Amino acid sequence: MRSKAEPEAPALADVTSVLDSLRRTVRAFRAAAQVAEERLGISGAQHFALQQLARGPALSLNDLAARTLTNKSSLSVVVSRLVEGGFVRRTVSRADRRSVVLSLTAQGRRALERAPDSAQTRMIAALQRLSSGDLRAFAATFERFTEELGISTLEPALIFEDVAPQRRRRTPERRSPKRGGERR
Repeated sequence: MRSKAEPEAPALADVTSVLDSLRRTVRAFRAAAQVAEERLGISGAQHFALQQLARGPALSLNDLAARTLTNKSSLSVVVSRLVEGGFVRRTVSRADRRSVVLSLTAQGRRALERAPDSAQTRMIAALQRLSSGDLRAFAATFERFTEELGISTLEPALIFEDVAPQRRRRTPERRSPKRGGERR
């Protein structure tokens, strides 16, 4: 007989259900990241950041980090890539010359018209539709799950930003002179 302090063994069906749900979630995120890469030439995380900027200009990187529910350091590289790609513009704030305002460019707006909502946007909406009690229980359970996996101390980054392929701008190859002054 089991003591009251001894935890109940998880049912195989429940473990399977959780694994299947996680598999579906990862699969959906991977598919959404592929759509962003194929249609827009950007990562899923960059797509998510663009969608949050579509709500209106961000008064700072911290403002956009709050919208993406992440931290400034995770978002910094994402925004830099979007600026380099011509999707986002950084301008000096008129109200406070020390601040930078982030906004979509026309190219950024056109990109958003070509793609469905990002997986992260859909996930946030789904979480917000849960009752406050269900969401609180899910958050606590998922946090405990990351502790059991030994990953609770990893720095959270935007989903797939660190693994999504990035388009690289081609740079002209440098030609080196061959013997006799010929070039390749």
